[in-house]
Amino acid sequence: MSELEQILDRSKASEPFKAAVRGYTPGAFQDRIRIEGHAPTVKVRRLLTHILATESDLEIEQVSLRGRSGCSDFVGTVQIHTASETYAYRFVWDCRWRAEQEGWTDFFGFPDQIRAAQEYDWRCFERWERLPEAAPSVAL
Repeated sequence: MSELEQILDRSKASEPFKAAVRGYTPGAFQDRIRIEGHAPTVKVRRLLTHILATESDLEIEQVSLRGRSGCSDFVGTVQIHTASETYAYRFVWDCRWRAEQEGWTDFFGFPDQIRAAQEYDWRCFERWERLPEAAPSVAL
């Protein structure tokens, strides 16, 4: 069983949301995984995996995402919608940061962000911060 399948099994997310995660591709499942603007597929998948792993007790119905993707990072806000509540988070996924934490450098002496992204994948979150309830919503 893949790591994602193990995380999905432990999660209380709704079955339609789990199906959306399993089959996620850009443009698909817009009713369950909503993205404002463009975000690379691999970075959205990492975020979805992180959400399911860290918020496994939430009965997730839908997520709404606003993010900016750089070479080594993915920064933004996400709203997690359940049947009765919405939770907002600010996040920073940063493989350069993870490489620095691990002390990994490449041939040129720079943080080995490629190694960090490969070895830590969705676990490169430098920040996962719950926002107050009054936080602005993601406009879609």
